[in-house]
Amino acid sequence: MTCKILKIIFLFLFLSNCNQTNLKTYKIEYPDKTKYSNLGFALIYNDNLDGLKKMDNNSLYIYHKFLKKKSRVKIINPANGKSLIALVKSNRENFSGFYNSVLSLRIAENLNLDLDDPYIEIISISNNTTFIAKKTKTFEEEKNVAEKAPIDGVLISDLNKKLKKKKKVKKKKFSYSIKVADFYYLDSAKMLIDRIKKNSSVRNVKIVKISDVKYRVLIGPFNDIKDIKIAFEQIMSLDFENLQILKNV
Repeated sequence: MTCKILKIIFLFLFLSNCNQTNLKTYKIEYPDKTKYSNLGFALIYNDNLDGLKKMDNNSLYIYHKFLKKKSRVKIINPANGKSLIALVKSNRENFSGFYNSVLSLRIAENLNLDLDDPYIEIISISNNTTFIAKKTKTFEEEKNVAEKAPIDGVLISDLNKKLKKKKKVKKKKFSYSIKVADFYYLDSAKMLIDRIKKNSSVRNVKIVKISDVKYRVLIGPFNDIKDIKIAFEQIMSLDFENLQILKNV
């Protein structure tokens, strides 16, 4: 009788270990949910946008899809490293999920964003985060600095010097990809690609090996903001978490 009991216990433990091994295949690496961070395109507010409440374009406010009202966020322009602190005015506004936020024009101008390519990073911050006071200005400090700042861009020409022809600025190449998810196992990444192809018309999907234990599923690259927006909105319908847009990958 004792022998039979031991056999049953051994069999139970063996099957449990097998189940745990199989479950690992589907493990996805998600970012730390205590701090939201996203790379993507912003929508610059104007009064002609449908579905949005009026925003003061001289403010340091943003609209976001799910960050709480009055949340503090750090907004960075990766192109030049400029950053500032802003506040979430509302998370109930109706705008396309392709955009990671709606920014006031003042924020766009302070960060020197390219309005045709408004690529930004948003990081949520808390009151006890050490870098807020040391490395960036608070919301009120940014407001005071901006109000006292002189107007730039007024140049006095020396009439005795010959006018030089302005060099043509070469337009930057648009090249972005959608980061869907990171996986610990290659098989899991392959399964995700099968799901994407089965449930959408998106086909330019690939796997990039980041390390021996990290495989990234990317869609792209895209050379037009309209094309990436169409693909992004299709993938959003499959309920993926925190899709991001990566530049030049």
